Amino acid sequence: QVQLVESGGELVQAGGSLGLSCAASGRTFSSYTMGWFRQVPGKEREFVAAISRNGGTPYYADSSKGRFTISRDNAKNTVYLQMNSLKPEDTAVYYCAAKIPPFTPQKYEWPYWGQGTRVTVSS
Repeated sequence: QVQLVESGGELVQAGGSLGLSCAASGRTFSSYTMGWFRQVPGKEREFVAAISRNGGTPYYADSSKGRFTISRDNAKNTVYLQMNSLKPEDTAVYYCAAKIPPFTPQKYEWPYWGQGTRVTVSS
């Protein structure tokens, strides 16, 4: 079991940057592949980025590549999502998630979720 708490969501202007954090409880954080997903009301939750247990392998959705960077600090039980060049279409609730490897972008395969943090990008 792992509990996840996201933070960092706020209102930001288009073209700006924002960093999200996800703090995990428990002593087995390094056992989990960690990911970020996002959801807009009325739409499916979609994959944004994920990172392997040791942080050596990141995975990105096409919409995130080149603009977002995922990282983790296993000593702090925290995963981060740095978002640059934000667009209004990035507006969503961003969720942190955890799963035992292997990685998959399919949300139904991720058993652990935080409650989300809202990001609003104004044009």
